[in-house]
Amino acid sequence: MSILFHLGHPAHFHLFKNVILKLQKEGHIIHILIKDKDVLRKLLDHSGFDYVNILPEGKSAGKTGLFKDLFRRGRRMITYCKRHKPDLLIGTSADISYVGKLLNIPAVNVNEDDAHVVPMHAWISYPGATSILSPESCDNGRWNKKTEFYPGYHELAYLHPDHFNPDPTITSKYTNPDKPYFILRFASLNAHHDSGIRGVNDSLAGLLIEKLKPYGDILITSERPLTKQLEPYRIPVDPIDMHHLLAHAKLVIGDSQTMSAEAGVLGTPFIRYNDFVGRIGYLNELENKYKLGFGIIPDHPEELLKKAEELAASDETEKIFMERKELMLKAKINVADFLYRYISERQWKNGNFEKRSK
Repeated sequence: MSILFHLGHPAHFHLFKNVILKLQKEGHIIHILIKDKDVLRKLLDHSGFDYVNILPEGKSAGKTGLFKDLFRRGRRMITYCKRHKPDLLIGTSADISYVGKLLNIPAVNVNEDDAHVVPMHAWISYPGATSILSPESCDNGRWNKKTEFYPGYHELAYLHPDHFNPDPTITSKYTNPDKPYFILRFASLNAHHDSGIRGVNDSLAGLLIEKLKPYGDILITSERPLTKQLEPYRIPVDPIDMHHLLAHAKLVIGDSQTMSAEAGVLGTPFIRYNDFVGRIGYLNELENKYKLGFGIIPDHPEELLKKAEELAASDETEKIFMERKELMLKAKINVADFLYRYISERQWKNGNFEKRSK
C-alpha cells in the first residue's frame, strides 16, 4: 500500500513517527509532505525519513495569506498525488481532506482539538474527510457521527511507556536530573486560531522565576523573543531531547497546549496559563479527571503564582503525580498501535475503505 502522511507541526512528526516506522518495516510505500514549522525539519532529518516540503517559501502573513497558502499547498499536493498515486492520505491538515475529495483518494483526518476551538479547520477539513480519528474527550460537533473515537491522546502515540523511556543521561546534558528544576515554556501563539489568546507575559514570567528560584533551577524554552532579564534562563535544547527534560522536571509552566499535555502523560505536573483553559476537551480531561495538571486563565496571575509555589515546595509532588499517571495509563491505549491497526486493517480505495476480512 502507498500512504501519504502530511505533517505541519513538530507534534505531528511525533504523532506519526512510530506508525510510519512500523508500516515501512512491513514494506508499505511511505510519502511524507510537510509544511515546515519550528523544528519539524530537524526532527525529520534526524529520523532519516525522506520528505518533501510543499511550502518552501514559508508561511504568508495575515488571513489572506492563510488562504493563499492553503491554495498553494493544495495545488502542490494534487500534483504530487497525481504523480505518485497514493492509496491513502493521512494527517491533521485541511489539505488532505479536500485534495482527497478532489482526487477520490481516501483521507483520514487525525485531530484532538474540539471543532469549536478550531472552527475554520473543522469547516474546511471535515466535510471532505473519509473519516476523522479523535480522542474520546474531543467534541467534533456536527461531525461526531463521522468520527471514530479512541481512549487516548496524541501524546500517547510517542510518550506511551511502550515507546518512551526517560533517560537521565540525556537530561544531564542540560541540567542535573537529581536536582529539582522547573521548565517555563512560552509558545508564540501566532497560529490563526490563537488570535486574541493571552499567555504568560514577561512581567509574570519574572515573578514566577522569583517564586521558584528557592526550590530549584529555572529552564526557559521559548518560541518568542525574551527580555534581557529572562534571556539568561533560556536553554537551547536539541528537540530530540526535549521529552527527557520534561520527564525529569519537577514542574512545567507555560502557555503551550502540546507541551502541557506531554508533561501530563509523563507524570510531570503542569500549569497551563492561557485563554484556551476550559475549552479543549483532552486537556480538560487531563486536568479535571486525572488531576495531572492545572489550567488557569490569564485573569488570575495570583492563582498561578500560588499553585506554582505550592507544587515546587512539596516533597510529595513527584509521588502523587506518578500515581495519577499510572491511573491514566490504565484507562488509555497505545495510540500508535491504534493508528497502525486502523490503517493496515482496511482496504483503501475509490475515496473510501472497507475492513479487510480476517
